[in-house]
Amino acid sequence: MAENAPLIVTAQLPKDMQGWANRLRQEHFPPERNYLDAHVTLFHSLPPSCEGEVRECLATMAREYAPVPARLAGIMSLGGGTAIKLESDAMRRVRDEIADRFHGMLTSQDQHSPRLHVTVQNKVTSKKAKALQAELAPQVVERDFTFPGLELHAYQGGPWDHLGSFTFRGRASP
Repeated sequence: MAENAPLIVTAQLPKDMQGWANRLRQEHFPPERNYLDAHVTLFHSLPPSCEGEVRECLATMAREYAPVPARLAGIMSLGGGTAIKLESDAMRRVRDEIADRFHGMLTSQDQHSPRLHVTVQNKVTSKKAKALQAELAPQVVERDFTFPGLELHAYQGGPWDHLGSFTFRGRASP
């Protein structure tokens, strides 16, 4: 890992949902930009100097919390792209807890709670995005699921280096 690579924290998707979202990305994401698996970003750029503390924080949460309840809620427009909309007050609380721990070190983008989603298309025309949204809307079935854990990555100018997975195995609810 490069010493100055920003850290990215994501929420893990269940395996079936991960496979489905990866297939959608492969079908609809511009191929020249599609070098990541489907993901739910919680933090885009934590300081690389905090890697040890971030690992400790995620490991503690994994020991404490049970898998986090969520809902696949439909399709979401990204303007020039399309995403799968996710809802989870519990995951927002997990994210807020991490944000509180790293307060003062967050970028302006990471200071705001994100809209939880999985991007399946990006950097396309609005017309193309709207067409895909219309195509996918009847196919996307709303359902409950749980986030099985958190993941830590290092940004490498495009591709990410996977630094660790932290599976929820506790009993507490966030």
